[in-house]
Amino acid sequence: MSYLLGIDLGSSSVKVSLVEAESGECKASAYWPETEAPIKALQPGWAEQKSDDWWHYFKMALQKANSKLNSSLSKPNIIEAIGISYQMHGLVCLDKDFQPLRDAIIWCDSRGVPYGKHAPIPGNFTASKLAWVKENEPALFDKIHYIMLPGDYLALRLTGTPATTACGLSEMMLWDFKANDVSSSMMDYFGFSKSILPPLVPTFGEQGRVSARTAAELGLHEGIPVTYRAGDQPNNALSLNVFNPGEIAATAGTSGVVYGIVQNEECRTKNEINTFLHVNHNLGLMHCINGCGILNSWLRHNLAADLSYGQMNDLAATVPVGSEGVSIIPFGNGAERVLGNKDIGSSIHGLNFNRHNRAHLLRAAQEGIAFAFMYGMELMGDIKEIHAGHANMFLSPLFRDTLATISGATISLFDTDGSVGAARGAGLGSGIYANENEAFAPLHQLATVEPRKDYMNPLKDTYQHWKSLLELSLTFNH
Repeated sequence: MSYLLGIDLGSSSVKVSLVEAESGECKASAYWPETEAPIKALQPGWAEQKSDDWWHYFKMALQKANSKLNSSLSKPNIIEAIGISYQMHGLVCLDKDFQPLRDAIIWCDSRGVPYGKHAPIPGNFTASKLAWVKENEPALFDKIHYIMLPGDYLALRLTGTPATTACGLSEMMLWDFKANDVSSSMMDYFGFSKSILPPLVPTFGEQGRVSARTAAELGLHEGIPVTYRAGDQPNNALSLNVFNPGEIAATAGTSGVVYGIVQNEECRTKNEINTFLHVNHNLGLMHCINGCGILNSWLRHNLAADLSYGQMNDLAATVPVGSEGVSIIPFGNGAERVLGNKDIGSSIHGLNFNRHNRAHLLRAAQEGIAFAFMYGMELMGDIKEIHAGHANMFLSPLFRDTLATISGATISLFDTDGSVGAARGAGLGSGIYANENEAFAPLHQLATVEPRKDYMNPLKDTYQHWKSLLELSLTFNH
């Protein structure tokens, strides 16, 4: 029996999955740490992690997953290929010996916003973060040999081979879509030398092999190929078998994302929507909401600590559609691209102390998050179907019904995650699977959620009211 190893490097943990190559079924998975990984915030709006910690988390998760199998991973051909998914937009700065020069600046760090505004590009993406380093840490900047994304760094630790991908450069905001090459205009604008970019490797295909030293450290066999890497949102789309124009993938964890595939000629410049190369080099349009599940989590910790998330969902469902006049703007987790990189915070509207209780706030939060999804989806054109994993906010029937109804789209829920998707991506990159249909034949659809006719009219009115409140908030924060 042989396996594909999938790695999902997140900001809260690193998860690994061992997928049986022949059947495509996940046989073991584990994550580390078991509590959320720390994020260092030395100043408001900053977010950093130690890149060496990611490696430690991966080692521990791999050990846990291996303990669930009866096979030794050190035997030849037990692991046929490795795929990597990773938190996007991070910045790892390495010296000439491939050692980190500083803690990694991760995806939710917003210190680069002023630099992005002038470019103009998203302020929380890698190029803007590097511009901040160049201006504020010039001595360190001069020592940079390579910059890398988190997944590039993990692959380097596995193989000893520095590399990145075109998809990765597009999420750095350093890719020229028309020229199909590194963006000379962006590199020149920021004063970056192209020499700090690692060599390019394909998203699918051999990107390096596990070194003898690393194999001994991890208990693996030397020479296993790394054959796939992608940022977490393109990888989530891959995990849900979303490859073709018109298909949509969504996630609703701490942050929420709608990721849609378009053909190159269909791409239009929209400042409120992010554009990347998808894993198959179609274009991916991404609408991201920083204040998604983190709002639900905040309410639980501050108003409903006595309830589980399932009980919160049940309590919210006791309130009618529209939350009897309570509206919540959920953008309380930093600057939002869909709002022109403004940080307007979260706000509660229409609260009546004699009428409303925490159930109204819980429902208004879930409706507000769904409305934030819809606000960006309106910029992406007509959406007929949303693919999503059965996890996080998509575990809530109320949230699913609200999003399906307000968007008019069918939601298809699947049993998968990023590490399993990365493993199947490795199978594609190594040639074990001939095509996407073969790789994702084992993908199991759990349920379908259709728009609810009884929600339609009250939700439309509630959404229009919510949008008017959002526009007022944007005006006051101009």
